[in-house]
Amino acid sequence: MSSHEVLLEAKALCAWYGAAQILYDVDLDVRRGEVVALMGRNGAGKSTTLKALIGMLGKRRGAVRFLGHDISKSEPHHAARMGLGFVPEDRRVFTDLSVMENLEVGKQPARRWSDGTDAPLWTPERLFKLFPNLGEMPNRPGGRMSGGEQQMLTVARTLMGNPYLVLLDEPSEGVAPVIVEQMANMILELKAQGVSILLSEQNMHFAELVSDRAYVLEKGQIRYQASMAELAANDEVRRAYLSV
Repeated sequence: MSSHEVLLEAKALCAWYGAAQILYDVDLDVRRGEVVALMGRNGAGKSTTLKALIGMLGKRRGAVRFLGHDISKSEPHHAARMGLGFVPEDRRVFTDLSVMENLEVGKQPARRWSDGTDAPLWTPERLFKLFPNLGEMPNRPGGRMSGGEQQMLTVARTLMGNPYLVLLDEPSEGVAPVIVEQMANMILELKAQGVSILLSEQNMHFAELVSDRAYVLEKGQIRYQASMAELAANDEVRRAYLSV
């Protein structure tokens, strides 16, 4: 399998909340082992795009393919079973369950790439190396953790499903700088393991640390796409679509 294999692809993706159309003909793709940033201001449609890709919105139109399969009409749990992970911005940890129990909930069987090689297999032990904070509190209930710790637990729980690709919604939003740094290291570690990531992000500095490519959204449409280095060097685009 080539490292350029496209894992996730959307063509002319449109999505609605109720009667309001939020996304207009979004085209994007993510290849194996690649980190792609979906950038834009608040309300540009970043989170909606991730939800539309995995099937969490009532109404969507257009083509979504994951590992070559059409998932444009699938329920979110079908995509998750196929190895598409989703880390929502609102974290959704099970507050009454311990760290270990939260991880157990996310567990799925080992996976292989289409060329027969093993995909990354995550265990609590491996995840505690990635997230030492969690390793120090395996029995703590999710409800008694800081926001940043809950964020890590949500990522770790998603990884217990051994995903090929993770949709990561606003990883640096509202967490302490030390957690942001750990998030960045975590993303680079996942990438080194061959996991692909599509993240929605407003923070240019964070996106630059981890991403290979970027798409820029404005009012539900992709206005610009380029390598991360090109976006970082393009003041005009950043002023038009990203500066607050």
